[in-house]
Amino acid sequence: MSKQRFIAHLDLDCFYVSVERIKNPSLNGKPVVVGGTPTGRGVVASASYEARKYGVHSAMPAGRALRLCPNLIIVQGNYGEYEDYSDRIYRRMQEFSPVVERASIDEMYMDFTGCEHLYAEDLPGLMRRLHQLVWDEFTLPCTVALSANKLVSKVAAGTAKPNGVIHVSHGSEQKFLAPLDIDVIPGIGKKTSEFLKKKGFQLVADIQKISIQQAVRLLGKHGVWIHNASNGRGTDTLSPETTRKSISNEETFGHDIADISELAKKLFLLVESVCASARSHKWKAQTITLKLRYSDFSTITRAESLPPTNDDAMVSRIVTELLRKNYTRKMAVRLLGVKLSHFIDQEGTEMPLFAQDKREPALTAVDTIRKKFGEEVIHVGGV
Repeated sequence: MSKQRFIAHLDLDCFYVSVERIKNPSLNGKPVVVGGTPTGRGVVASASYEARKYGVHSAMPAGRALRLCPNLIIVQGNYGEYEDYSDRIYRRMQEFSPVVERASIDEMYMDFTGCEHLYAEDLPGLMRRLHQLVWDEFTLPCTVALSANKLVSKVAAGTAKPNGVIHVSHGSEQKFLAPLDIDVIPGIGKKTSEFLKKKGFQLVADIQKISIQQAVRLLGKHGVWIHNASNGRGTDTLSPETTRKSISNEETFGHDIADISELAKKLFLLVESVCASARSHKWKAQTITLKLRYSDFSTITRAESLPPTNDDAMVSRIVTELLRKNYTRKMAVRLLGVKLSHFIDQEGTEMPLFAQDKREPALTAVDTIRKKFGEEVIHVGGV
């Protein structure tokens, strides 16, 4: 096995927006965000590059995004659908790499160390192949980077976005990083960046020129990490995906709602989303949590245990009861959320435990119909 490490980073570009553009090609080439509402409520979860030209970015309040870009198109989004795409790409990458670590819903690392001979000693060529594969099979743009460790691959992907492929060869890490702004180094946040730039550190090369002792005097223990990162030293060990702890979805309303019947209907749509996601993983939840935020921003969460299930009707019934019991203030509601947790793997559980679930074939059919014809075409129960 080669002593050199080969770690790839795959980043799905503007992932949420890209998925929405598959469903609605008229969004192509236009400033689009997923998250928030057309009235300016909520927060941007993903922004297209056309929107970013106006200064719009993720985690920005939707109201500010609309002020920056008046012709912005806001899409509510379907997080269960994004998870499905992410899962399928993750499983596809496992066919090429023995170890795949998912860093987030739209990012993953792959370890190709020792696999060089499998790909004709041309791992950079494999990166180009994987880049094209994601487009051909999923119609999603992505950026792929290859280097000796996770840190350099992540930074490299950032320089090649959008829709690029890049290889930082062994021994060239410092040279590659040197001309970049210090802000590209993970761990250098806004305050640290401002501090360092006041001290004359503008480029990564400026940090490379000082000793690790000087970095520690400037930044304390954090200086060790920043100095190592600036010199291209990072971890080359990946952690395979562990069992997910929860699935959640929430909605910030375009206007505050005080009618409990209307709130229950909103809640049911959230339940459909999280249950569909759980079924796609073949998981059943034992705990359901309601999140409720009033118009004055005070927030409560209430949870209840239940027999393992991913059935929309059962989850909806319980979470609606939680809503009716706990919506006690005479004040409108700004946000509702639903979370499923404490999962049992349906496939890895003895059948008698789930023998009562005669609705499973019907629920699977419902999920298939929704994927083909849209979320609103069919529902499996009311509130």
